[in-house]
Amino acid sequence: MQESNSWFRVLLAVSIVLASSGGWANEKIMLWPSGAPGAVGNAETDQPNLTLYAPPADQLNGTAIVVCPGGGYQHLAVGHEGEEIGQWLNSLGVTAFVLRYRLAPAYKHPTPMLDVQRALRTVRSRAAEWKLDPQKIGVLGFSAGGHLASTAATHFDGGDVAAADPIDRVSCRPDFAVLCYPVITFQDDVVTHRGSRKNLLGEQPDPQLVALLSNDTQVTDQTPPVFLWHTTEDKGVKPENSVRFYLACVKAGVPVELHLYEKGPHGIGLAKKHRGTDQWPVACAGWLKLHGWLSP
Repeated sequence: MQESNSWFRVLLAVSIVLASSGGWANEKIMLWPSGAPGAVGNAETDQPNLTLYAPPADQLNGTAIVVCPGGGYQHLAVGHEGEEIGQWLNSLGVTAFVLRYRLAPAYKHPTPMLDVQRALRTVRSRAAEWKLDPQKIGVLGFSAGGHLASTAATHFDGGDVAAADPIDRVSCRPDFAVLCYPVITFQDDVVTHRGSRKNLLGEQPDPQLVALLSNDTQVTDQTPPVFLWHTTEDKGVKPENSVRFYLACVKAGVPVELHLYEKGPHGIGLAKKHRGTDQWPVACAGWLKLHGWLSP
């Protein structure tokens, strides 16, 4: 009887956790459950996936964001640019999906792009299940993950209505994008992050591919609204990357907001230890609220 009571208490505790998180407690979602296209192996790194971070059920506002951690297209900073971001977004009532996309040296373009597009399609296709608004699905990325997020915002389609897989019938266009100290251009050797370009495109990439993935040149009036932030002190990815994307958005008539902070090196996530720059989450929340993405 005592053992049964112990198991009952465990099950009750799990039920409470699941109920408080909307029914999902850091659920792992495989983007292609039967195996990712183009996979070169069966390791975890060959199977892109999402980790779901859900706010309490009574705080859900219907908005979801696919989070792309940085790491130069070679590794993923899933701690301060993934898990911590998911928790922060939950505090705003936003459901977060941290993306583990495929990386160099095994994978180059277009694989990471296909992974983030599949992530957006997956979240949108299962919106009802997760109590989300399919028209409030955004993307957020840091550094090379910011490049991937800007790729999602400039390279998208409305889905293939004839696709056998119902997920592929859904649009992969994000409804908004948040770009945090992003890599943007691959065309300017002075401004670009060469490591990200090499890892994504190879040692000597085709100039046409370089232009295609220099996402400031790909902005159109169909690009969704964008929030950008960077620091002047960033030596890893120069702030000119964000400025170029901002100016491209202005030229195309895309709603855009840019914050350039003085202090802080590259890769600081929520910037908790950098006074002034630590206000970017507040500014971003204000921008999300302005556009109605924090309203139930």
